[in-house]
Amino acid sequence: MTSFHRGLLALSGPAALLLLGAGSAQAHHFMDIRTLPVSPLNGLLSGLAHPVIGPDHLLFLLALSLVGLRARGPWMLGLLAVGLMGSALGLVLPGLPGAELIAALTLAVEALVVLGRLPVAVLLPAMALHGYVLSGAVMGWSAMPVGTYLVGLMLSQGALLLVALLGLQRLTQALQPIARRSLAGLLIGLSAAASLAALAA
Repeated sequence: MTSFHRGLLALSGPAALLLLGAGSAQAHHFMDIRTLPVSPLNGLLSGLAHPVIGPDHLLFLLALSLVGLRARGPWMLGLLAVGLMGSALGLVLPGLPGAELIAALTLAVEALVVLGRLPVAVLLPAMALHGYVLSGAVMGWSAMPVGTYLVGLMLSQGALLLVALLGLQRLTQALQPIARRSLAGLLIGLSAAASLAALAA
């Protein structure tokens, strides 16, 4: 198996999730799916599950492996911090118009970073926007469910960033330039699909 095919396999699972979930872009919240009552434990479970079952968020996090961030530890902590700040902002000032659509477009932004057309620094506001969107699905606004939701969100996003920046990056570093460009094109196509799903929701 060539490195190109290994790279495609690395992203094919999240890509398939995105395409399968295109018709129900808003139904990616654990408590929505399971119709669970609001409680601290269910808030924690929802925070853990949300980035995983939200295909656009999952793909954005895993595709960071293509960017080739050098300072992995500082970058991971920085991305996690701005994501959580975005979530906190979403709790204070919810309802940003078009947030889901803009978050879907960040996949194209990520692709342009991979292609060297945009600076890596644009990933920070993109991550903050994803954090903002993730905060919009909190069920129940008492302090404990929100607090445990954010704890779960931090743990889940941290784990996914660790996989992307330390695990998958070893795989994607072996990709030839043409393979990286092809995967960037795939990200742009998926960004368009996610954008259409957000508009249709």
